[in-house]
Amino acid sequence: MRLSKAVLPQHVAIIMDGNRRWAAEHKLAAVAGHKKVVEEVVERLIDHVGHLGIPYLTLWAWNVNNWQRPKVEIAAIMQLFRWALKNRAERFIVKGARLRVIGDTSKFPKDIQQGLREMMEKSAGNTKITVTYGLNYGGHDEIVRAVNKILESRITNHESREEDKLQATSYKKVTSEEFSLFLDTSGTPDPDVIIRTGGDQRLSGFLPWQSEHSELYFTDTLMPDFDEGEFDKALVDYQKRQRRYGGGAFLDYQVKKRRKT
Repeated sequence: MRLSKAVLPQHVAIIMDGNRRWAAEHKLAAVAGHKKVVEEVVERLIDHVGHLGIPYLTLWAWNVNNWQRPKVEIAAIMQLFRWALKNRAERFIVKGARLRVIGDTSKFPKDIQQGLREMMEKSAGNTKITVTYGLNYGGHDEIVRAVNKILESRITNHESREEDKLQATSYKKVTSEEFSLFLDTSGTPDPDVIIRTGGDQRLSGFLPWQSEHSELYFTDTLMPDFDEGEFDKALVDYQKRQRRYGGGAFLDYQVKKRRKT
């Protein structure tokens, strides 16, 4: 089966895994796998996804648990982030990409935080493709932060008296629609398909709220070797599936129709 451009997903998300194993297989320092992905693989994927006409791509680059890695490796990865902000972000912006970030970026060094803010501001008006980077992202962390944002918003919308603060947190039930507005991904459609490289068959806390109806694709290919051909294999597999969203096959027609409009 060949890839059909008639029925493509609207949003593809990738758990980028296997960088360190790739480096070990090639008898290189651990950072070498990260370096290849940052300097080569990501740009090729963004170009390819944009060429296909898929409007949303999310790349999970840094897990909240990655801070437990050796300090030398963390320092090297921070330098790679700085390099990417200086040498890649502007290129992506010129190509028409809107660049976004999900995750708690307050944990990063100040200069990286500033670079991320500038990247998002400069690209805010672009419409060819929205590329979202998961940086210091964890699903539980995102949900806890969303709950706290809801509580804070309700308190600030009431008077400052103590009894009103208590009422603000309890008088109204939270709907799923309201909750979604406070997630990092607010304004971005849920992923149609989530790809994980590196062989592990789990999500590891990636987009737990947003992945309710996502198709999952696992590949043994390590991220530094994940090229356009491997990406297309995932899409071909996706196109073989029937997405029912808990309902019937008629929803497949609706999905196809959405891609044509």
